[in-house]
Amino acid sequence: MRPIMVAGNWKMNGLHADAQHLTQAILDAALAPTVPEVVLFPPFTLIASVAALARGSSLRWGGQNLFWENHGPYTGEISGPMLRDHGCRYVLVGHSERRQIFQESDEIVFRKVMAALHAGLTPVVCVGESEQERESGQTWEVLERQMTAILPALGANGQQANLIIAYEPIWAIGTGKTASPAQAQEAHAYLRSLVARKNPALAQKVLILYGGSVKANNAGALFAEEDIDGGLVGGASLQAGEFVQICRVAEQIGRGG
Repeated sequence: MRPIMVAGNWKMNGLHADAQHLTQAILDAALAPTVPEVVLFPPFTLIASVAALARGSSLRWGGQNLFWENHGPYTGEISGPMLRDHGCRYVLVGHSERRQIFQESDEIVFRKVMAALHAGLTPVVCVGESEQERESGQTWEVLERQMTAILPALGANGQQANLIIAYEPIWAIGTGKTASPAQAQEAHAYLRSLVARKNPALAQKVLILYGGSVKANNAGALFAEEDIDGGLVGGASLQAGEFVQICRVAEQIGRGG
């Protein structure tokens, strides 16, 4: 049985006091230390704020992005070793907002995945189709293209699932729309089948999270699906009570409830 994870992507939101409040509220909830694994992705400026409170607890944290080089003349960028230096274990890569607004190609996403792995970070790689692509029947083509670009990063021996996939249909991000559990499961199963083409055993280990307007009132139905291993939560992760409720739902499902 694969573990379950709930990750909160704060995006470009929050100041030091907000980070303290949200982090402390999660710690005060006394969530189970392993079910689910809870990871926060604050803005770079707030990583230290989260780490100061979460260090020594079961709560994990990561970066929202990284550059593919470890150092150099790249003004405004953050490297994998810099994130590790702040206690990060994870990093988001290829979020649709990075792909769309900052024009990150599949090649750039792959380079960032490899940089994360070389830095000892676990990349959470985001894939997903736009509303236009879904309506025109291109969903599977888009997902296959995005996955084909990153599959070489999976260990050739298939012994370790060293990255996490997050399926985020673009039409459901920040829109209030959510893929139905059946739609999400269908996409997750397809993504797992693409990993299985490389290594069937690895496909059963890799975590695939769902992202796209995840809330406490829909998390249970989504997380209960066979191939959905938790959620990458956006807006709801900025509301302490709502995010803790989502974690509680995952906790119950992760324990077979």
